Amino acid sequence: MQVLIDAASTGSLYALVALAIGLVFGVMRLINFVQGDYITIGAYALIVPSAAATPTLFIGLWPVPLAIGGIMLIVVLVALATERAAFRPLRQTDPSTLLISSFALSFLFQQTMMLVYNSRPKSVDFGSSLAAAVAIGDLRVPGIQLVTMATAAICGLALILFLRRTSLGIEMRAAAEDFGMAQLLGVRANRVIALAFAISGALGAVSALLIVVQTGTLDYRMGVMPVIYGFFATVIGGMGSLAGAALGGFLVGAASQLLQAWLPGDLRPFRDAFVFGLVILVLLVRPEGIARSRAARERV
Repeated sequence: MQVLIDAASTGSLYALVALAIGLVFGVMRLINFVQGDYITIGAYALIVPSAAATPTLFIGLWPVPLAIGGIMLIVVLVALATERAAFRPLRQTDPSTLLISSFALSFLFQQTMMLVYNSRPKSVDFGSSLAAAVAIGDLRVPGIQLVTMATAAICGLALILFLRRTSLGIEMRAAAEDFGMAQLLGVRANRVIALAFAISGALGAVSALLIVVQTGTLDYRMGVMPVIYGFFATVIGGMGSLAGAALGGFLVGAASQLLQAWLPGDLRPFRDAFVFGLVILVLLVRPEGIARSRAARERV
């Protein structure tokens, strides 16, 4: 049961990342690898730039709710800036051009973070109280795992309600189904795409805070593996399907933790290889993903 709780917690975290990737892909058909850098920027926004081994916590200068809101605002603004400067001018080009732009921008962000904060990992004491174990019967579960699962559930539910109950959400769903027809019906492309990037930035900030509480460290490449796992999750879940992306993120994250617990000790360093092998097997059996979007089904 302890291993299953660990798996559910990790799966919930990757589901958040996959939701952000799937949301942008749905309206723009772009796998935005800069999502990993949104996570890194959100994490580093916690501290004041310093070469010291123990940096000053930026979040300690204001009340925690206000500081967390400020960090989310920073990441959202960065996401909007990347959409406006790097992707909007290339929107009418070949999809491979957008993908190359995504890689280039990610590399630029990583090098900039290394220049400002240097390449040494930094330890931060943020949310350490959440690491305290919570007794549930005979189990002792770290509080951050419960917070991660609850946060993922709340974010997923809020996103569902937004997409189904608000006019902007309905416009986003229409754009994901058929962007050209949605534009003909009056949906503003710039507004819908910018909103998708803003939401992905907010989800990136939430993911960053959860990761920092769990690991207690900052690294300028800390967003790379989560976004790779999120990308695989989006693929096996079904490109263009938010429900599939969330399910894929949960399954990939859970598989990662289960393999870590069940593999023999000499094979555990190769856990990621086993996870990616499982992804390949899933795609061999179901190349379209677990849950295809309605638009994908109609194209077939």
